[in-house]
Amino acid sequence: MAVESSGDVFDVKQIRRLIELMKKHDLTEIDLKQADQRVRIRRGSDDEPRVVAAPVARATETAAAPPSEAKADDSNHVVITSPMVGTFYRASSPEASPFVKVGDRIGPESTVCIIEAMKVFNEIPSGVSGQVVAVLVENGAPIEFGQPLVKVDPGA
Repeated sequence: MAVESSGDVFDVKQIRRLIELMKKHDLTEIDLKQADQRVRIRRGSDDEPRVVAAPVARATETAAAPPSEAKADDSNHVVITSPMVGTFYRASSPEASPFVKVGDRIGPESTVCIIEAMKVFNEIPSGVSGQVVAVLVENGAPIEFGQPLVKVDPGA
C-alpha cells in the first residue's frame, strides 16, 4: 500500500484504511516501517491460544507423496519427513500421551506428530502402514522441511 504524499504513517486516515484492509482480507497483523517511523497494527491478543487444523488435502498429499519425500533406507524402513518448517510436537498437549511410540502399529491416516508453524498446528499423517521403529526428533525441537521425523517398518 502506498503512503500518501504527506509521508506520515501515523496519519489517522491512513491507519483507518489499514484497519479496513485488515478486516477485508482477514489479516491479524500489519507492520510498516518508513524511515525512522514504524506502525504495527494487530487484531486479537497474543495470549489467545490459536489452534487451526491444516487443510487435510495438503497434509495428506505431502505425507503420502512418492518415495522422494517418504525415503526408504537400505533396511526397507520408510522415513516420514517433515512437509514444512516449524516446531515438532509428539502429543497434542504436554499432558497427553504421544501420538506414536516405538513399537506402535500405524496406518496411513494415523497422526504421527503435530508441527507448529506461525501459531498454526498441523497434524501430520503417516501416509504408510507398519510398525514405528524410531522417533527421530525431540519433542519441542525446531525442524526443517524434509527433515526425517519417524522411521516405520512397513513389513512388520
